[in-house]
Amino acid sequence: MSTIEFNQMLVSNSQNMRGFAMNFTRNSDDADDLVQDTLFKALKYKSHFADGTNFKGWLYTIMRNIFLNNCKKNQLGNKIFTRTDAHQSPDWRTVSENNIYSSISEQDIKLAIDGLKDDLKIPFQLMIDGYLYDEVAEHVHVPTGTIKSRIFNARKKLMDKLQDYN
Repeated sequence: MSTIEFNQMLVSNSQNMRGFAMNFTRNSDDADDLVQDTLFKALKYKSHFADGTNFKGWLYTIMRNIFLNNCKKNQLGNKIFTRTDAHQSPDWRTVSENNIYSSISEQDIKLAIDGLKDDLKIPFQLMIDGYLYDEVAEHVHVPTGTIKSRIFNARKKLMDKLQDYN
């Protein structure tokens, strides 16, 4: 499929996608953002679309996955951190009221993270900054499974280092 054909299919499906996004978000602005994110991902991963498959279904699957990933990020963010800007590091002082981490000082957390080896610290910091596993893997040039393992190991090491707060 040529790029022109692909783009035409994207444009022709974009209005229908907004209605589908409204079913998820129940908010006009959020629906527009979701459609925009979906179109961006579709363009970015155009090479993953197989000719002859259901284009509309492919787009809706991308949209659903983006929505679910955003929900997971928001739930995690509401439980642990509140951020005002995606480019800032988390505000370690803003923590949910019933969370054990409320007694952990920002300095202790930063020291614990800084004490990690770079192969664990870099993926963990990128994950905290809001990047998805695939995006972190692309950034550090290793497979996604390796990133998941490194982030898991970083969490374990941080729990050991911050054991006094349990």
